[in-house]
Amino acid sequence: MTDTQFIHEARVRRFYDESDGEGAGRAYSDLMGPVWHHGARDAEQAGKSVLEAAEILERRLMDLAGLGAGMRALDFGSGPGGATTNMARMTGAHFVGVSNTETLSQRARQLAADRGLDDQVSFLTIGDRDYRTLAAWPDASFDAVTFFESVCHLPDKPAFFSAAFRLLKPGGRLVGLDWLQRPFGPYQTDEQIQAIIGPVCEHIRLAELGTLQSYTAMMRAAGFEVTDAVDEFDGEPCWGSTPPEDRERWLTYSGPSGELFQDGKRALDAARAAGVFTVGWFAATRPGR
Repeated sequence: MTDTQFIHEARVRRFYDESDGEGAGRAYSDLMGPVWHHGARDAEQAGKSVLEAAEILERRLMDLAGLGAGMRALDFGSGPGGATTNMARMTGAHFVGVSNTETLSQRARQLAADRGLDDQVSFLTIGDRDYRTLAAWPDASFDAVTFFESVCHLPDKPAFFSAAFRLLKPGGRLVGLDWLQRPFGPYQTDEQIQAIIGPVCEHIRLAELGTLQSYTAMMRAAGFEVTDAVDEFDGEPCWGSTPPEDRERWLTYSGPSGELFQDGKRALDAARAAGVFTVGWFAATRPGR
């Protein structure tokens, strides 16, 4: 692990921080509300709203997680808490959401209180490097670990998957959704793909994006049995949570660091249009009982 990676992790915190950072937590909440992740493609194509499609995908992943009342789950990268509180309501399970940005945790705590779930969901702020071990919890603490478009920020993704494996009880499930890159159309070489994905990573403070195959390999290397690895937008451009018709609100956003978020939107739209950006979802099991 290098100092450069530690600098990146601090940049992610500063990116989301609303007190003395770049304020993405406020911007994204203003533009998207409390749920920031993509939704189910078939639901979007059937005319469901962005939020309805996101909740449908959450429910599908919760079915794979096998969570029920009284069980415990850790949601990594819980952001403003929308997905975390949705999953708690769906399953009856107790959730711990974690983020390295206190202003995001504050938003999430308020949302849980507003939804009457503050006795079922808690939100903790962890250190920039703590994702590598999640040492605050002992072995076999959780029935499930979830992530929604958060691992893409991590420079040491294998360390996170190893930590998640340790936290799970035997038979426990890892389920999640994340931003990925892929070959598409005329963009087949790594050089061609990086020319388009690189600006996305820079403006949105992402570590290098993985692929469906690299995530599967990292999970297996950590000890998981991977049961599902799916490109949700296989064979077509992934517009998802920010369709082209929603572009104007992003490109006229005038809050703090507005130009940064506008540039990020332009870079992401270019990657969506080229087809080299997608989102994939995963389910894996820690073997044993």
